[in-house]
Amino acid sequence: MRRSIATVATTLDTKARPGKESRPARHLAAGAYQITLMKLRPATLLLVTILASSAALPAQTPPLDPFLQWMNRIAQQQLDQREKTVNAVQTVGEAAARQKLVREKVLAAMGGLPDYHGPLNAHVTGKIQADGYVIEKVLFESLPHFYVTANLYRPNQPGHYPGILLQSGHVQEGKPESQRVAANLALKGFVVFAFDPLGGGEREQTFDRQAGRPAAGGATNEHLQAEAQSLLIGEGVARFFIWDAQRAVDYLQSRPEVDGARIGAVGCSGGGATSTWMGALDPRIKAVASACSTNSFRLMFARPVPHGEFHAEMGLHRFLADGLDTADLVEARAPTPWLILATEGDFFTPDAAELVYKDARRWYGIYGAENKLSFFVGPGPHGMPLQTREHIYEWMIRWLKDGKGDFHEQPVHMYLNQELLVTPTGHVDDLPGSRKLYQVIHDDFVVRKRPGTITELRDQLLKWGVPSDDTAPAVEVLDESSSTAGRVEHIRFESEPGVSIEGKAYIPDVPGRKPAVLLLSDNIKSPFIPANGTLVERMLKLGQIVLVLHVRDDPSGIDRRPYIGNWMANTRADHIGRNLAAMRAHDILRGVDVLAARQDVDPESIRACARGVGGVWVLLAAAADSRIHKVWLDRTPYSLRVALDTSMNSDLLDGMIPGFALHWDLGDLAKAMGNRTVLWTDPTDWVNRIAALGPPFQYRYILGDATDLYDEQDNSFIGKFLE
Repeated sequence: MRRSIATVATTLDTKARPGKESRPARHLAAGAYQITLMKLRPATLLLVTILASSAALPAQTPPLDPFLQWMNRIAQQQLDQREKTVNAVQTVGEAAARQKLVREKVLAAMGGLPDYHGPLNAHVTGKIQADGYVIEKVLFESLPHFYVTANLYRPNQPGHYPGILLQSGHVQEGKPESQRVAANLALKGFVVFAFDPLGGGEREQTFDRQAGRPAAGGATNEHLQAEAQSLLIGEGVARFFIWDAQRAVDYLQSRPEVDGARIGAVGCSGGGATSTWMGALDPRIKAVASACSTNSFRLMFARPVPHGEFHAEMGLHRFLADGLDTADLVEARAPTPWLILATEGDFFTPDAAELVYKDARRWYGIYGAENKLSFFVGPGPHGMPLQTREHIYEWMIRWLKDGKGDFHEQPVHMYLNQELLVTPTGHVDDLPGSRKLYQVIHDDFVVRKRPGTITELRDQLLKWGVPSDDTAPAVEVLDESSSTAGRVEHIRFESEPGVSIEGKAYIPDVPGRKPAVLLLSDNIKSPFIPANGTLVERMLKLGQIVLVLHVRDDPSGIDRRPYIGNWMANTRADHIGRNLAAMRAHDILRGVDVLAARQDVDPESIRACARGVGGVWVLLAAAADSRIHKVWLDRTPYSLRVALDTSMNSDLLDGMIPGFALHWDLGDLAKAMGNRTVLWTDPTDWVNRIAALGPPFQYRYILGDATDLYDEQDNSFIGKFLE
């Protein structure tokens, strides 16, 4: 049977009002997105859905990267197991037990919520008298000196009203984003609290006064950088977004005009994700409307450019590995009234949102509460068009006001961002004693850290899957060529079943067994740093076999934003319970296996060299395997913990292992190598600035215009590395 999603969405049972267009008619006019609903076995349904999804993509869309395909196979297996577990739940008692387990897993994955019960220290810094409602400018502390800026919209008549927590998405201005929704809800008899999320509005974390914008590039980048810091100490940055929202509910309940027993949560995109977390975790939320954020990993994980749950505060450490999918968050609070909203042209695609709806609908059926779950697809791109907004008004009126009220949107005055500012300067940073998020994370680190031993570190390297079994993989020679310095073999081999990596072996025309260097491929381009080709040429002349290795990666996930590296590949790996830095270290050791098995290589003389964040992977590999005789790290950050000292970092996700910084730092990996040598040149911090640390680190001097001497100091480093 072929049906419109818009038809599926007509579960509000609203009676047509005289002179008004009936709601079902408006639904049918809203969306033309079509799907096929079939009664199929789960595996068949998944295949049909993925094929349909692929068919909807532009014809020129390239096939999935092999590494992404490999990760997706693991993800789908984990989702299969989760589906079996969920489908076995048939009674209210079994559902309640599953809900409790889901909430426990979610909280454990993010490191719990802050253990703080202090005052909000809230105060109103200004008011705007609008037509029919009032806007109050509110400042409160979710943690000591951790300021949250918000606008409270309330009816201008005294009364006892339901409250709405309105969460913003990733619009840089923050709370003004949804003021049309906030004002309309206030006119319909709600008290609405719209607050700035971290990284947005007056809470930018990397604001540069001279540039007049965030140095990190915007809210999304700030979230990803903070996520990397949080994961380093075994937390998830979502805990702070959720905590801000919970403290915002505390504030709503403190207001005399708010009925604390009738509070709803509304949000779109990132705000929809926070609304979902709140709906799942906070029993004070009595109705939820989450827009353009709710998607099943069944479809979203497999897509070349994912969004939604993959993003920092919208995701969670080991989410799939822990047996969860997004539907679990909706089901965790069944039968709380929940409205899932999508739009036809969104990158959070309606088909993926609909999978969550169908999953959760069966769950709500266990409670006999199918009428408390609804799904609507509006027209247009990512966002909340008029049809979506009116669905939200109607949903909240139905469940928080006994259905009494008009859901139609009214025209309202739109205020400028500057008019809605809470602080004098528009930046909480300027308030006395104000703390940034990195400082809060660092405080958590100080409380949680416990020094680990080198023995424990070696055990962890084994658990993370870094070591190889020392057996040589089958090597496929893709092509061969020759040069004046020797032969070149383009090779490919499996690092682990299903994961192929490639490299180029450069073999000098020298008889007998030769020392070998594993050189990690990089994309550093600088006139002051020798390129890979230059290093290979010099080492070949010194009789070294050089293997330039390309470790696993998913190029389709690199979106070229500054500072964050391949956040998509790292986040995907984290969701399935794997760590990309550890997997890349394993790839390096499989490269060592290849070298050690060659008849022309001296297995007692294998070295490894890397630049930038790749040096972290080489250190992991060398700490796990003594066959790496010596290491050269160039422009590699000297510490992971130093990334906790600033609000910005660059490529930290690429070098991060969850929880690592609680027990060790990069220096401990060097200690785990024992008496083997680490040549560390031009060490940096996590914004790529060279750190003046002195010995044992070594540094390049500035040559200026003495261009004939560029090679001199690097030849010296090469000599030390190969001696």
